[in-house]
Amino acid sequence: MKKIVIVGGGFAGLNLVKQIWNYDRFEVILVDVNNYHFFPPLLYQVSTAFIEPSNISYPFRKLFQDKKHVRFFMGSLEKIDPTANVIHTDNGSVSYDYLVLALGTETNFFGNRNVIESALPMKTIDDALNIRNHILLTIERSIRATSPNDRERFANIVIAGGGPTGVEMAGMLAEMAKNIASKDYPEVSARAGNIYLIDGAPTLLGPMSSQAQMEAHRVLAQLGVTIILNALVKDYANDTVILSNGKQIKAATVIWSSGVIGKEVKGLSPETIGRGRRILVDEFNRVKEYSNIFAIGDLALQHTDKRFPNGHPQLAQVAIQQGRLVGENLKRMSEGKSLKPFLYNDKGSMAIISKYKAVVDLPKGFLKGFFAWLVWLFIHIIPLVGFRNRVKITVNWLTSFITNDPTLRLIFRPKKLS
Repeated sequence: MKKIVIVGGGFAGLNLVKQIWNYDRFEVILVDVNNYHFFPPLLYQVSTAFIEPSNISYPFRKLFQDKKHVRFFMGSLEKIDPTANVIHTDNGSVSYDYLVLALGTETNFFGNRNVIESALPMKTIDDALNIRNHILLTIERSIRATSPNDRERFANIVIAGGGPTGVEMAGMLAEMAKNIASKDYPEVSARAGNIYLIDGAPTLLGPMSSQAQMEAHRVLAQLGVTIILNALVKDYANDTVILSNGKQIKAATVIWSSGVIGKEVKGLSPETIGRGRRILVDEFNRVKEYSNIFAIGDLALQHTDKRFPNGHPQLAQVAIQQGRLVGENLKRMSEGKSLKPFLYNDKGSMAIISKYKAVVDLPKGFLKGFFAWLVWLFIHIIPLVGFRNRVKITVNWLTSFITNDPTLRLIFRPKKLS
């Protein structure tokens, strides 16, 4: 049996595992720093206390219970030794016949030390829970503040990055301010702070259509979000956000959704690393210079697809399709068959803006409003792992949207594990 080691259990890695987990010629080991798979597109709803983390996560070991050829190894990748066909993690080493890198990306702070230390990223469930706690604690501080300036500083929220994550976060926070603030915080007679959405581009939702961009701008403006375009967050210190246009905003909360960079993989040849620290791969997602190492998902940079000569967008659908095809190609390799090149089937992109309002770009058209929101809801429930997760999230969503009053605004501050 060939040993297939997959590092990263996100969309790409998990779909690869599913493609080969019943194939009796492979021993499959999934390596991940967490013991669960989670659904990143809904992280912002965890961070705004709209849904529970368990709604969008599922333990790997439970998923693999009846899969006799699949094992889970919990650890963080430290280095690859391609000569010895071994990976080294913080919990030990694992040998491989074929290695697939599906680690994804991490937040890109563009080297700004103050932003790294003080802004709040949103890439993991830990990040989302940290944002939730921070926002709720800061609101409490705002209520206790005696100075109007302090109340405003604690209540102001700045979101850096006007892509789908930033737009979705701004819309959810604006809905909370509109529907929940007066119920939970009767001490506040009027809206004390503002929600700012900052982006260096001239429009929101840069990769999407102009129709989606205009609709997002219109809906968020109606909700009271202050949108500042053509400006970047240059610095953040002492609760002061400094923009590239010279404007300054007092805010105790800065949520960073302004960019990502590929996770660092030590041990590979420097010639394999491309733009955005993504790993250069051929048409079969094989890492250049290596015959038995593959990279898939957001970490992979592929220039062979004629429709995407500059590389594929870092979207869930790309990761899912690459994971499935590499799984199929691994089986074809073991059977002596020729490999299939990856060609991305673009199914469109979407973003939710606020309650019952979303935008959907399809290959043959554009949707907005309530119907687009239903499409968004359906698309985001289908990929969730586990039937129970789908039922829970559907019930929780319907209850929360109907009542405008979810009950998850709890402040948990666990001690860090050693």
